[in-house]
Amino acid sequence: MNNKPNLRESLISYLFLAPFLLVFTVFLGYPMLYSLYLSFRSTSFSTDWYNIFNSMEFVGLANYQSLLFDTRFWWSLGLTLLYAVLTIPSSIALGLWLALLLNNKLKGAAFFRSAFYLPNILDMYVVGTIWVLILSPNYGLLDILLSKIGLHLPQSGLLANPYTALATIATVVVLKGAGFGMILFLSAIQNISESIYEAADIDGASWWQKLRYITLPLLKPIILFMIITGTMSALNAFTEVYAMASSKYGGFGGPYIQFQGESVGVTSLSGLYLYQLFERAEYGKTAAFSYLLMIIALIISFANAKLLKVEK
Repeated sequence: MNNKPNLRESLISYLFLAPFLLVFTVFLGYPMLYSLYLSFRSTSFSTDWYNIFNSMEFVGLANYQSLLFDTRFWWSLGLTLLYAVLTIPSSIALGLWLALLLNNKLKGAAFFRSAFYLPNILDMYVVGTIWVLILSPNYGLLDILLSKIGLHLPQSGLLANPYTALATIATVVVLKGAGFGMILFLSAIQNISESIYEAADIDGASWWQKLRYITLPLLKPIILFMIITGTMSALNAFTEVYAMASSKYGGFGGPYIQFQGESVGVTSLSGLYLYQLFERAEYGKTAAFSYLLMIIALIISFANAKLLKVEK
């Protein structure tokens, strides 16, 4: 067998892949390795960034140990878990509901699909700022509408209340991303063969039985994808908190409460805590935190893949 054509095809393939591999190495591969290096080093504002290998002190696993004994670290992880529980199931349920609704031949369905998807392409900071104005007590749009029926928002506002702040932000995120889930579910539903539903109709299956035993099992890959991407989004959530839980409500990550003798913000998610570490030039600790989040994300993704048992 002549291997020359195969070798030539392989070289051509690698040639076409070279631009991507170069970009991947420079902008993703190298930063990942460098952040791993940083996670074992101690840094500060006085670090000489032009002589990094001699300026940064090697501290081994001290950054990781420091995080594991840090109350704010565990608080941020717990809040992030709660945030994920609030956003991921709601996003899946709302996206699926919209997809099932718009899968029917409704008049103007194309318009509604575009309308529901439109918020997803808007910047999160812009969306968060708009919702801050909508939710503002006294002069916000929501309060004005509620006043028509004799109701009003609390004077402190939903975002300033420690019991409603995180849930309010989660609601905004779910509403913004509903169109993305809708498009995913809609494309998957439309690829399910009509013959399967026709056979179920012949067997006398109800709408609920078709949804439970046909539609949902065939949508498992989409559900798994949304769980994984939702987990990543929750672990890296920052912009929505930065936009909606600002200094107006007691500092970024506020409002604040007392937890084990420390003042902690009820919206201080892991992404915000990561930003605060970076802001204090604790780059070694920041890198260690990033790798811990990566490990958590991998564990959650693997567990969900096993739980849903999605076939390749």
